Amino acid sequence: MSENDDTKVATYLKENPRMMGVLFTAMLLLSQAGTVAAGNGGGVAGLEFV
Repeated sequence: MSENDDTKVATYLKENPRMMGVLFTAMLLLSQAGTVAAGNGGGVAGLEFV
């Protein structure tokens, strides 16, 4: 990204402070989804479902 692009993003977020919360929440959910997807293939040793 160029410095000009960084300035545009900073200006946009300054004018729309709610969007910063939206972006933070989206990043939080995406990071949690990655953890869930990584752990989805594993099983728990010692448990047997009858």
